[in-house]
Amino acid sequence: MLTRAIAILLLCCSVSVNLAGLFVFAGFEINKTYIANELCINRNRPELHCNGKCYLMNKLKQAQDKEQKQQRQFQKIQLQLQEAIVALPYVFKQYSIAAINFRIPLTTGMPVARINVIFHPPQLG
Repeated sequence: MLTRAIAILLLCCSVSVNLAGLFVFAGFEINKTYIANELCINRNRPELHCNGKCYLMNKLKQAQDKEQKQQRQFQKIQLQLQEAIVALPYVFKQYSIAAINFRIPLTTGMPVARINVIFHPPQLG
């Protein structure tokens, strides 16, 4: 259940990043009169009939720049991951060579009498 919720959340996040322009446009349409009267650069020149479109274009450009920046960061991370995957066999090869050089002596299975090698605790004074 938790994995399904996480998968849906990640899917929504990835879709929302790709639809950032749609969210900007929807916000513009909802607040069109406020943007045209308060935030528009050309609000003092009504003959241009801007009606906040300059503000919309500015926000769309910002969203596009942000998306491109995130895409560059994703490509950078993807390249680093590919480099790590390429280097991975060499790391395992080094460990396997070290494992080959580390040999455990084989025994014949016959018991050996080692009377002198029994551990004794230290003698106090």
